Amino acid sequence: MSEVEHSSMNFFDHIKELRQKLMYSIIFFIITFVISFYFSQSIFEFLAKPLTSILPDGNGLIYTALQEAFLTNVKVAFFTAAFISFPFLSIQIWSFVAPGLLKKEKQISLPTLIAIPFLFLLGAAVVYYVISPIAWKFFLSFQSAQAEGINITLQAKMNEYLSLMMTFIFAFGLAFQLPVILLLLVRFGVLSIQQLVSFRKYAIVLSFVFAAIITPPDPFSQISLALPVIILYEVSILISRFLAKKKKNEQTEEDVD
Repeated sequence: MSEVEHSSMNFFDHIKELRQKLMYSIIFFIITFVISFYFSQSIFEFLAKPLTSILPDGNGLIYTALQEAFLTNVKVAFFTAAFISFPFLSIQIWSFVAPGLLKKEKQISLPTLIAIPFLFLLGAAVVYYVISPIAWKFFLSFQSAQAEGINITLQAKMNEYLSLMMTFIFAFGLAFQLPVILLLLVRFGVLSIQQLVSFRKYAIVLSFVFAAIITPPDPFSQISLALPVIILYEVSILISRFLAKKKKNEQTEEDVD
C-alpha cells in the first residue's frame, strides 16, 4: 500500500469517526428534547418563578394565541435540551481531538472543556437567583407608578417572558466565558498581561456596548450585564498574573534542579 493511500484511508477514517460522534450528539439531543418536552410545563414554571413569586395574587402569565402555549413548551424543551446536550457534545469533540494533542495541549484544553459549561451554568444561576428578581421588581415598580388612579393590571405573555428570560440567560452565559477566552489568549501568547491592563478602559466601554446589543433596551439590563463583564475582566487579569507567577516559579525550580 502506498503512503498516499495510507494517509487517504486515515483521513476518511477520521471523517467517519467525526460523523459517528456527531450522530451520537444528535441522538442525545433528540432524546433530551423529548424528555424535556414532557417536563416542559414544570421547567417553564421554574423559569417563571422569579416573576410569579412577586406578582400580586390573581396575576400570572397568559397566552393570547391558540398555538402559543404549545410553541412555548417547544421552546422550553429546545433550550433545555441544548443546555443539557452541550457538555455531551463537548465530550464527544474532546474524545475526537484528544488523541492528536500533545501532553501540554491536553493540560490546557481539558480544564477549558470543564470550565466552559461550568461558567455558563454560573452565569445562568446569577441571572435566575440575583439579576431577574431585581429586574422584575424594577420593571413592576414602573407598572405600579403608572397605575395610580387608573386600573392597570400587568398581563405578561408566556412567550415574551420566556424570550426575555432566555436572552438574559444566554447573554450572561456567554459573558461568563470571558475569563476562559482571555486566559487562553494569554496562555498561547496572543495577548500579554500588560496588554490586558492597558486595554482596561476600552474593555469597560466594550462591555457596555456588548450589553446594549445583547440585552433589552433599558439601562438596568445593560448595567446588570456590563458590571459582571468588567468584574470578570479584572478577575482574568488576576488569574493570568497568578498563573504567570506560578509558571515562573516552576521554571526557576527546574533550573535549580
